[in-house]
Amino acid sequence: MSKDMNESSKTKSTEKHNSDLILTIDNGTQSVRALLFDLKGNLLAKSRIELDAYFSKKPGWAEQNADYFWQMLGQCCQLLWQQNEVIENGYRERVTVVTVTTQRGTVINLDKNGQALRPAILWLDQRLCQDNQAMPWYWRLAFFLIGQSKVVDYFRRKSQANWLEQNEPDVWKNTDKFLLLSGFLTHRLTGQFKDSVGSIVGYFPFDYRKQNWAKTWDWKWYALPVKRSMLPSLVKPGEVLGAITRDAAVHTGLKEGTALIASASDKACEVLGSGCISPEMASLSYGTTATINTNNVKYVEPQAFIPAYPSAIPDHFNSEVMIYRGFWMVNWFKQEFGQHEIDKAQTLGVSAESLFDQLVAQVPPGSMGLMLQPYWSPGLKNLEAKGAIIGFGDVHTRAHIYRSILEGLAYALREGKENLEKRQKCKIKRLIVSGGGSQSDAALQLTADIFNLPAHRPHTFETSGLGAAINAAVGQGYFANYQQATTAMTRIEQTFLPNQANVQLYNKLYQQVYRKMYRQLKPIYQSIKKITGYPE
Repeated sequence: MSKDMNESSKTKSTEKHNSDLILTIDNGTQSVRALLFDLKGNLLAKSRIELDAYFSKKPGWAEQNADYFWQMLGQCCQLLWQQNEVIENGYRERVTVVTVTTQRGTVINLDKNGQALRPAILWLDQRLCQDNQAMPWYWRLAFFLIGQSKVVDYFRRKSQANWLEQNEPDVWKNTDKFLLLSGFLTHRLTGQFKDSVGSIVGYFPFDYRKQNWAKTWDWKWYALPVKRSMLPSLVKPGEVLGAITRDAAVHTGLKEGTALIASASDKACEVLGSGCISPEMASLSYGTTATINTNNVKYVEPQAFIPAYPSAIPDHFNSEVMIYRGFWMVNWFKQEFGQHEIDKAQTLGVSAESLFDQLVAQVPPGSMGLMLQPYWSPGLKNLEAKGAIIGFGDVHTRAHIYRSILEGLAYALREGKENLEKRQKCKIKRLIVSGGGSQSDAALQLTADIFNLPAHRPHTFETSGLGAAINAAVGQGYFANYQQATTAMTRIEQTFLPNQANVQLYNKLYQQVYRKMYRQLKPIYQSIKKITGYPE
């Protein structure tokens, strides 16, 4: 049978199964969501439970009990099945496959009985370990020669495994499996110690170029105390992780034996769910962490020695520039200065976002010279970085601060776009914006203006869940490939075109002010760190 005929037959089979549904479980930082998608990418039903994101035993720590995630996942699924619309339309019986996407970098230690030995350490956690044992001399020499000694040292200090071995040796000694949250939930659902290649992002002995656990001679095995036996088996996105067990079926309300299909991390799924499957399209995520991602067939590091992460499309890569705690700053502003809008929205019965958009509209583009650099937390390439707001005058109000936050994040992501274009040798021509911040019309309009490109809003807010559903749809054979699946399941709802007067203003501020801020402030940041020790 020819390839075209084979793909045609698969398309026809999709038409035959139009009533089939896919359940995506999306376990993020702020909430867990159970999402029912059809094969056209429509979100038919949804349940959501707000999470206590973490607790802190010490300043900078972020932990959560592993079983809490499992309990909330089960409750979220059960809430979905109790909805009248789900019951009346028989949606539960129409679910043929399930998939899970999760926050990245959250780790869990399990003993030989599969029980958590301690709370999970979340990706938000800021602890650093001290005085790691020296690596072999040849690796130290190699890192010195390529100028990456500080980056490797930070990798080792940031590693949860190193911290656990040093500070909780009994826990580490009794750790049989060291898993990401995605692997932990896979084990709870199927009994299998498996995970998706697309979910592996963090301080692990992982070869990002080969998309597999590192070879035995790789430096990461010397940098970390992790043993190969502690890690799960890996499968590609779209492949089967296992089947829902009897206990998991009781806990979640799913049918026993339902296939669990591998997807990828929430960011990777967001890229796929936005329809960004080629490098000339960029996925902007306006979430807790703000990112700009492109999807590449080739391995393209977004910065030298910063890896390209696994894509939700098998054997592809996501080149990502991250603004850590990006739209967290928006939530910070709302909590600290936005109670008036939050209370007023409840009184009027409207969304708080609409009132915050009105706040932005009170301020002209450029925030009357108020400029924000959004480095609220350091990264691997700017370890001493801090955030900054400059240009204050007596005309400025909290509305100016709010708009400057949105503009500062867009400036930082534009800088990321320009770096990605150089690295991948391909111009970015389309912007697809998702995440919580994408619901703001003001944010999308100023994004279009600062990038001088149309900013597109996808048809669903739940792009990470949709991306995972696309993995499941291709894996289950509903579509022949990811091109076909994204064509069928993703689309644009609204487009914001750049205002050329604003484009000119923003371009001057970006080129003449924003691009110079970090370079000018870096010596001051270094002095602050030297004097106060912050950030560590």
